[in-house]
Amino acid sequence: MMFVYQILTHTPIWVWILFAYLVWQGVQAMHPRRAPVWRALIVPVVFIVWGISRIGFGLQDSNWPLVAWIAAALALLPLGVLTPRPFDVDHKTGEIIRPGGAFALVRNVVVFSLQYAVGVISAIDAGDRALATIVGRAISGATAGYFIGSTIALLLAYRRKRATDA
Repeated sequence: MMFVYQILTHTPIWVWILFAYLVWQGVQAMHPRRAPVWRALIVPVVFIVWGISRIGFGLQDSNWPLVAWIAAALALLPLGVLTPRPFDVDHKTGEIIRPGGAFALVRNVVVFSLQYAVGVISAIDAGDRALATIVGRAISGATAGYFIGSTIALLLAYRRKRATDA
């Protein structure tokens, strides 16, 4: 129990603020809502930056962490592109109109938890640090890849809807 307490108390405050924001965004997404396209991109950009930022962490004796990051990013990019995100566009305001659902909340909590676990593993002197580094980079790459794909799909669909419905 003391171990968990130490992890929680040594977590920077910004991590808890980010977690609260991601949960709040997920709860908001459970209800139908309208937002400008730039607001719909905030959560993906947060996860993309977080995923990319892990590339340079720590000294690396080999290229395997970078290879794991790239492979995972490339593997999950198509999933991000193919994940359905139904919405309509208000052509007068340019806003996205989204139906409610629990997907965003579950996705945000799962991805945050994985990234948090990577941070904790990186901070602890693990016995097999090389394996922890490779797994951590793979999770970060997967996160970035998924959200890059998701962002591409959202922007393409938004552009297509604006063009065809106008």
